[in-house]
Amino acid sequence: MASKGKGQTKKRSALNDVVTRDYTIHLHKRVHDVQFKKRAPTAVKEVIKFAQKAMGVKDVRLDPKLNQEVWKRGIRGLPRRLRVRLERKRNDDEDAKEKLYVYATPILGITNFHGLQTAVVDTE
Repeated sequence: MASKGKGQTKKRSALNDVVTRDYTIHLHKRVHDVQFKKRAPTAVKEVIKFAQKAMGVKDVRLDPKLNQEVWKRGIRGLPRRLRVRLERKRNDDEDAKEKLYVYATPILGITNFHGLQTAVVDTE
């Protein structure tokens, strides 16, 4: 990626249409060395940070079921891994700062994460 001059770099566009992907987030490594009473709140923030980086959008909205899945075993008993569906959608609000937002939902019922890859999902 070549620079275009002083102070100008080529930005990766997040506008490549609406897309839905399934990711596995390794929460255990993201909350390592965090004190017990801050583990679940930190995990929720890390899910948001992961979604921002993976989808290239600052506006991330979490499904309440995802929050319940993180907090299910209490503030310190987090799941080690979490399978998450990230949907990049168009923002219909005229006053919105960003044209897209990401909606994160959990994929329930997965106990064995071995061999799971990032997958693009057809929403149709």
